[in-house]
Order: sequence, then structure tokens, then C-alpha cells
Amino acid sequence: MTPVVVDVSPAVHHRAGLGRYAAELVKALVPLLPGGLAIFYHDAGRADLFPPLDALPARPCSLPAKPWRLQVMLADLFRRPMDACIGPARLFHATDHLLPPFRALPSVFTLHDLIFRLYPETHMPLNRWFLTLMMPRFLRRADAIIAVSECTRRDAVRWYRIPEDRIHVIYEGVGARFRPAPPEALAAIRARYFLPDRFILYVGTIEPRKNLPTLFAAYRMLLERWPDLGLVVAGRPGWLTKGTFRALRDLGLEGRVRFLGYVPDEDLPALYSAAAVFAFPSRYEGFGLPPLEAMACGTPVVVSDTSSLPEIVGEAGLRVPPDRPADWVAALAAVLSDASLRAHLRGMGLRQAARFRWSETAERTVAVYERVLRSRGVAGVIRERGAMDP
Repeated sequence: MTPVVVDVSPAVHHRAGLGRYAAELVKALVPLLPGGLAIFYHDAGRADLFPPLDALPARPCSLPAKPWRLQVMLADLFRRPMDACIGPARLFHATDHLLPPFRALPSVFTLHDLIFRLYPETHMPLNRWFLTLMMPRFLRRADAIIAVSECTRRDAVRWYRIPEDRIHVIYEGVGARFRPAPPEALAAIRARYFLPDRFILYVGTIEPRKNLPTLFAAYRMLLERWPDLGLVVAGRPGWLTKGTFRALRDLGLEGRVRFLGYVPDEDLPALYSAAAVFAFPSRYEGFGLPPLEAMACGTPVVVSDTSSLPEIVGEAGLRVPPDRPADWVAALAAVLSDASLRAHLRGMGLRQAARFRWSETAERTVAVYERVLRSRGVAGVIRERGAMDP
């Protein structure tokens, strides 16, 4: 069977949210498209293939990320189709904000966010220039666009005037491993990472958009009431981090905030579960997986009241304006000091997180594939079970 080919480049190179999306989507697609799924990725020599990706037919490209981007850009600008780079395929799904030009191959494009447009100062100049030039071309060429939230859909319509029938909102999901950790797992994670007895947790890349200085300022004030309270930051440094670490120094918090760096996926459920409260002060998220993962682990969450976060968290977490440290102090203090509020948020969070399943993401994604193929006059994708319309 000629396969659907999914770009898993962000997954095999461990690129935070986009990588999680690509990996979990493919895992959920495998049972829906038996024998009809293949993967594509660039920088093959550095790719880290893991189950079930390592068992799927692969179409690797040897070029590293930046040369691959350059090749796609030049092929697009000079109208040189790249079908041969992908090989025989029924449809190509771009998950990495990068869509090669094709002569006849149908394509689906996942749009995660338009941060480069809305917060250009938080992007590296070269990346911002590339996306500003190429994103409208990618969106115009795709047969269908998947937006990961209503917020992202609204932004796309506003900036690029995309017709409603070409863009489909399909939420991301929460992996089954994200659930409250048992006592032995909590003890192990505390010992492995030398965690404080009681701590606030942030999980995500360290970059300007994540707005960590607001959390640092709130934490500094909370220490006046709880001197032994910890703040744990899990995630790799991204880009333009000088301002973040300068804020840390200016507040006198060097040595007080625990930076864990990259935490493997298998450790995250216990880490979320061990936290007293999860804080996510980001100024903008196209979807925002970490708060959802924290809720699935039974941890109360406090998030910014902006972008997609109210849509995803709903009433199951406390929502605070992103740039008001005093409001973050009040919200975090309420959770830390009120056991009944913690229990309420825990229950609400578990129920809210259960609404987001990767199996449903995959079902709705396959429905988009089928719609595209029908519009092209190609036989639809055969699945093990029926999917809902997107």
C-alpha cells in the first residue's frame, strides 16, 4: 500500500512541543493505518529513532536542519518540486512548520502557532525572517491545515485570511503515562533530582516568551512567607536567555532556583506529581502541553490568562495575567495554603485532562487525510475503525 508519510523530524531530534506532537501523533496513527504509514526526517545521522518510529518504513534525508530548510525554500521560490525527496506517497503531513513543494502529492500542514508574527522579539532573527517569508507560501500550498487550538485558528485567519473550510481545529492529547505517580515513584524522583520537600514546578524551554522573570519575581515574594519553598525549572535553555538569567541574578535568586535541564519523558509524570503546584507564566502558547500533563498527574496548575491556555485549562486551573507578579503571588499562595482548593483543582484537572486523548487526535487527523484525498479524486485511507469528521 502506498503510505501516508508524516514528517517526524522534531520528534527524532527531541524538539520540545513539536517533537511531542509528532511522536504521539504517529504512535496513535499506527493502529489506524496498518501498513499504510511511513515517516520522514532530516539530519538522518543524528536522528534518535524510538518505538514505534524505529519499526516504520522511513524516508530519511541526510541534510541537517538549516541546509534542509534552505533547500525547501529555494525549491519553493524556483518552483522545483521535491516529490523525489519523499518517495512514493499517498499524502505528506508536515508537522514541523516546513512544507516542501510537490508536483502532485497532496499535503496536510499542522500549524502550531504564529509566535514569530505575534511576538517577533522572542524569535531568533534568521528563524523569524524564514517563517515570515515562507509561512504564507506553506499555508497557501497545503491542501488542508490543522490548527492545534481555536486560538491558533483565529490567529491564522486574522493574519492569512485562510478560508474556513481549509483549516481544522484538532487538539493535542495527553499520553497515558501522565497520571498520578505512586509513592515509590515520588521517592525515587525526589532522590534522583535532589528535589526540595515542597516546590513550585515549571516545565518548558527557557526562552523570552515563557516569561520566567515574572515567576522569579513572584517566587521571591513567596519566600518571605515560606522560606523553605523551592522553585524547580525543568527544560533546556532555548534562545535569547540572557534576560531571563539576568532577572534571576537581579532578584538574588542564584542558587535558590533548581534548574534540572532536560528531563526524560519517563521521569516527567513523577516530577509533575511531586510538585505542590505547577506554574506556567507563558505569554503565548499555540496549545500548551505542560499544564495539561501536570493536571493529568493530579497537580494543581496556575497559568497565564492568555492565548490558548484558557481554552485548554478551562476552569480546572487558576488563570492570572502574565505580567502581574503580585497576582501570581496571590494565586500561588492560595494553592499552597488551602488544602481544599488543592483538592478541588486536582479533581477538576484530572477530569479536564481526560478530555484530551491522542487517539482522538489521530482519528480526527485521519479524517482530514481522507477529506483531502477525496477532494483530489484519490481513494480514501483505509482504517481499522471509523473516525469522526474534523
